[in-house]
Amino acid sequence: MKEILNKLTHHQILTKGEAKESLIQISKGNYNPTQIASFLTTYMMRSIRIEELEGFRDALLELCIPIDLSAYQPIDLCGTGGDHKNTFNISTLASFITAGAGIAVAKHGNYSISSISGSSNVLESLGVKFSSEEKFLQHCIEETNLCVLHAPLFHPAMKAVASVRKDLAVKTFFNMLGPMVNPAFPKKQVVGVFSLELARMYHYLYQKTPKSYTIVHALDAYDEVSLTGDTKIFTASKENVLTPQDFGYSKINPQEIYGGNSVEKATKLFYTILSGKGTESQNAVVIANSALAIATAKNINLPEALAAAKESLLSNKALEVLKKVQKISA
Repeated sequence: MKEILNKLTHHQILTKGEAKESLIQISKGNYNPTQIASFLTTYMMRSIRIEELEGFRDALLELCIPIDLSAYQPIDLCGTGGDHKNTFNISTLASFITAGAGIAVAKHGNYSISSISGSSNVLESLGVKFSSEEKFLQHCIEETNLCVLHAPLFHPAMKAVASVRKDLAVKTFFNMLGPMVNPAFPKKQVVGVFSLELARMYHYLYQKTPKSYTIVHALDAYDEVSLTGDTKIFTASKENVLTPQDFGYSKINPQEIYGGNSVEKATKLFYTILSGKGTESQNAVVIANSALAIATAKNINLPEALAAAKESLLSNKALEVLKKVQKISA
């Protein structure tokens, strides 16, 4: 690690191989917390390079416990977090709406590090069981169209950095990696990222895969479609800027998608919105994000996908998905 830290502190870039090996060695417990903190801090002071991100991704995918859900051809909706906007759990709500629209979802998520409440915090509060047992997850997706892949159960390598990340309590490059390392290796994905630079990096790396994907970055720095302004999207075939009007909505105020200041409030808000009792703006945001997932999964146009998302939320199909997941989890 001394050589790696010396290289980084002298503003040098790690090769893909060096980045991969560094993370593998960290996962094996070969570096102490101070060294790990120094390593992570380097990337808070400069942008990660594409070969480093690719190496870190490859390490975590190699070290993960894979789960076979290929028979269901699931999509994942996952954001990097780290945008410091403290919105409610939009991508998690959109996952349930997408599942309610009849699309299989393998939702990868974790506890929050740099925000109030991550997807796992809310789902745990709602009684959703976290498991790495393949039969349980397959049963869940068969019965509900959705299963939850709680990251720590599939990424034992992350244990070596968990306490350091918690102590630092700010976004690190692990935020950037989360959506890339779903242990089900889904071929369909909607990814929200916190910067345009990172969106372009994801796009470059995903172009080298067989994925059907949509990468999302709101130009006012949200890692999802926020409807507070325009949204940049990248797919395998194009890049585009979508306005709130493209989703059929007016621009909204950032305060309207605030997520609260506790897990309890975030959970209550989550259930309210999933029950179809959210405000007009809250409903609009989750429908917009769900529509992108439905369009990506089904290869249909945005108006068709928006109609399917609205129907899933407002007819309580999305809520029924949660109730079934809770029943299986009991």
